[in-house]
Amino acid sequence: MKSRLIASGGEKTYVLIFETGDEFVFGLQSFAEENRLAGSHFTAIGAFQSATLGYFDWQERKYIPIEIREQVEVLILAGDIALQDGKPKLHAHVVVGKRDGSAHGGHILKASVRPTLEVVLSESPQHLRRVDDPDSGIALIQL
Repeated sequence: MKSRLIASGGEKTYVLIFETGDEFVFGLQSFAEENRLAGSHFTAIGAFQSATLGYFDWQERKYIPIEIREQVEVLILAGDIALQDGKPKLHAHVVVGKRDGSAHGGHILKASVRPTLEVVLSESPQHLRRVDDPDSGIALIQL
C-alpha cells in the first residue's frame, strides 16, 4: 500500500493506494495505528480478488461470514475509524459487484485487492470513541 497526505490544516486528507495482493482491512488498520487516527471517515473504489463480508446476526450477536471467492468490483466501500479501548478501530461496509451484475454487501471482515483499491480518507481534529453496547453486543460510537 502506498499513501500520501494531500491536504492538512484543520482536517487531514490522505489518499491510499492498495495494490494486487494487499489485504485491505489489515493494511488500513496498520495505517490507522501508525498515524494515530481517531476520527476518520473514508470511501473507496477498486476491485478484490476475494473477500469475506459479514452479516450481523442479532440473535447470535456475531457476524455471519459471507465468502466471496471470485474477482469482484468494489462498487462502494465506506467506513470510519474511531478509538476503542484507546486504539483505532476500523468499521466499514462494502457493496461488491460480480461478473453477472449481481451485488453482495455487508460489513467488511477481510479482502484481498486485485488490481487496485483507491481510498480517500479524511481525519478530523476531533476524536471519536466506540463503547461496547450491551443491547447489541457491538461497539458503537458514543458522542
